[in-house]
Amino acid sequence: MGTRETVEVFVSAINSGDVAAISACLAEDHVFIDSLGHRVAGRPAMTEGWRGYLGMFPDYRIVVETLMFEGDEALLCGTAHGTLHRDGSPADGSSVMLHAAWRAVVAADKIALWQVYADNKPVYDLLAC
Repeated sequence: MGTRETVEVFVSAINSGDVAAISACLAEDHVFIDSLGHRVAGRPAMTEGWRGYLGMFPDYRIVVETLMFEGDEALLCGTAHGTLHRDGSPADGSSVMLHAAWRAVVAADKIALWQVYADNKPVYDLLAC
């Protein structure tokens, strides 16, 4: 698999909401960087991170509008969508759509780095309620 295929499989795993499929795409030394620059390192830690995030936003999806590749790196631009759930049910007025970009670095057909660029203030506002 090349960079494009690896990234496409990862996006499909995210959009499926399947934590095991997401985890299978991650390099053992995977690094995630959120939009504030916070880093999470390692497949086990990030698998738990995805489990927690998808617990809050079980319908989380990304829509990729633009893909650019150079070697083992990819830049994706599009939107992220999700609905905050509390106690297993959607919270009132809790659907969000954010414009976002993602940077991926692929190594040995796994996602070694996933970096998010987005204004997550609407998500933080929801979580604060």
